Amino acid sequence: MSQQHLSLYITREQPCSYYDDRLSANLIPDPQLPMSAELYSLLIGKGFRRSGEFVYRPHCQGCAACVPARINVTRFHPSRNQRRCLKRNVDLHTRLVSARYSEEYFALYQRYLNTRHDDGSMANPQPEDFSNFLLNSWQSTLFIESRLQGKLLAVAVVDFLRAGPSAVYTFFEPDEASRSLGTFAVLQQIWLARLYQRPHVYLGYWIRNHRKMDYKRHFRGLELYRDEQWQAAPDKL
Repeated sequence: MSQQHLSLYITREQPCSYYDDRLSANLIPDPQLPMSAELYSLLIGKGFRRSGEFVYRPHCQGCAACVPARINVTRFHPSRNQRRCLKRNVDLHTRLVSARYSEEYFALYQRYLNTRHDDGSMANPQPEDFSNFLLNSWQSTLFIESRLQGKLLAVAVVDFLRAGPSAVYTFFEPDEASRSLGTFAVLQQIWLARLYQRPHVYLGYWIRNHRKMDYKRHFRGLELYRDEQWQAAPDKL
């Protein structure tokens, strides 16, 4: 379907996930229209994002803090810290697998959330939370799993789209923080984009001075979606 014929709607306001004193609303595609990997690939190029099968773009009254972000793969080259990250994780065995629920994945996901996000709404997840958040029925999602001598250390959930890989979420072993596994996961997705000649890696939303989003500004080749177009991010954000 041509994006010119896609109807969009605005949801009701609800408490913001990032700021306690703000309300949020989202722009969403027509709920009656079946979603597909092809359509989502078009939408992600317009700054949209997914949670499970819910596709949205923040559209908040008086606030534009959430800025869609992506890496231009051609312009990216790793920083010194990112090269060090790759060296620290050279002992890991990393592979692509089909996205699915398993007890092993869920145990790591639960441990990660209860350690890193114990004060938020995602703490104490149930198995259905894992599937409802990370998976969908469009058959476009992969897991990049990293193991050390067979032990699962990290899972990067990736939508592999025509527009490029989209980083849905990454969860990893909390006791391995020194490995910078979140950064390692993004570097793996850049490698994946280059391997399959995709132009971009989509990182979701960047929020200035927000501790959970700060890592995104450290990737060279970063582009931000502002005024309905992608623009190269300034050197200092």
